[in-house]
Amino acid sequence: MKVPFIDLKAQHRSLRPQIDRAIAEVIEAAAFAGGVFVDRFEKEFARACGTNYAVGLGSGTEALWLSLLAAGIGQGDEVITVPMSFMATAEAITYAGATPVFVDVDRRTYTMDPTQLAGALTTRTRAIIPVHLFGQPADMDPILVFARTHDLVVIEDAAQAHRALYRGRPAGSFGRAGCFSFYPGKNLGALGEAGAVVTNDAEFHARIRTLRDHGQTQKYHHQLIGWNCRMDGIQAAVLSVKLAYLEQWNAIRRERAARYNRGLRAFGEVETPFQAEYARHVYHIYAVCVQERDDLLASLRSSGIECGIHYPCPIHLQEAYRSLEYCEGDFPVSERIARQFISLPISAEITDDQVNYVVEQIGARLSATVVS
Repeated sequence: MKVPFIDLKAQHRSLRPQIDRAIAEVIEAAAFAGGVFVDRFEKEFARACGTNYAVGLGSGTEALWLSLLAAGIGQGDEVITVPMSFMATAEAITYAGATPVFVDVDRRTYTMDPTQLAGALTTRTRAIIPVHLFGQPADMDPILVFARTHDLVVIEDAAQAHRALYRGRPAGSFGRAGCFSFYPGKNLGALGEAGAVVTNDAEFHARIRTLRDHGQTQKYHHQLIGWNCRMDGIQAAVLSVKLAYLEQWNAIRRERAARYNRGLRAFGEVETPFQAEYARHVYHIYAVCVQERDDLLASLRSSGIECGIHYPCPIHLQEAYRSLEYCEGDFPVSERIARQFISLPISAEITDDQVNYVVEQIGARLSATVVS
């Protein structure tokens, strides 16, 4: 049996008539860069996130970068985040002119450990970026308390957490800004690159809108030095189509994750994802930890099962950040899970039979390992 990591062809096949109509409407209106379709999606997405505003952008990386710029983060500042994330989290800090400072993640949730924030605080700290990794919100209450106590800006990296909930509220609605990616493989994915910032702050919202369009408040009148970070009209129109299915798709992901959990419970060697009591996890990634990761990964791939590793090298050990002078052993939880993570196939399109097959193949490999 073949089990793709994610089957975007199947997703788009089921929505093809709606997507074709949406794209045709954009072509007919010639609203390609920004415009009415982006405006519509921004209103819809803000409502889905429980915020007053959303700003459509070209990518999730731009969402992080512009949020830092809009918050006044720049040269000489430090921003606390985690090393267990996609590189974009740290890149955005660097491109804003600031320095990323890392704290380790919690050993069960894999999100920012709030108890470590005090040890990373300096006189140069200006902001915190918690990462809602794999679709589970970070523990926001203690992070927000710490931020208020020390007058820090909180910018949520919610790139993997579309409609995940923290104590009943959507991820992205807690900090000054919530940053989302609509990369095609996300729970809510575009037909290319796209992203968004959500916020309840009217002034912040206006600043992001200005920065995304070359700093213009009106055409050819530039109040700020900005950049071209506009969302395409076609992407916005397609995202509006897909947004109507997001809750349904997330519910299926949660059900498939529960099926994995039940099936893998029999194997003590497999550490399945932990959902915190405060969270509704939406399982953008279903990552398990196993000691002999590489052997199991090779075995699953040979059985037709596509898997991934998110992420094989924590950011603090990346060559690109050697100048920060972090060392192996500085963040032991992030380093351990980087060695042990396998991301199993999960999507709204994966079938029960495919999940069962993955569980069977894991069991067969682990049993063979024990026998040998």
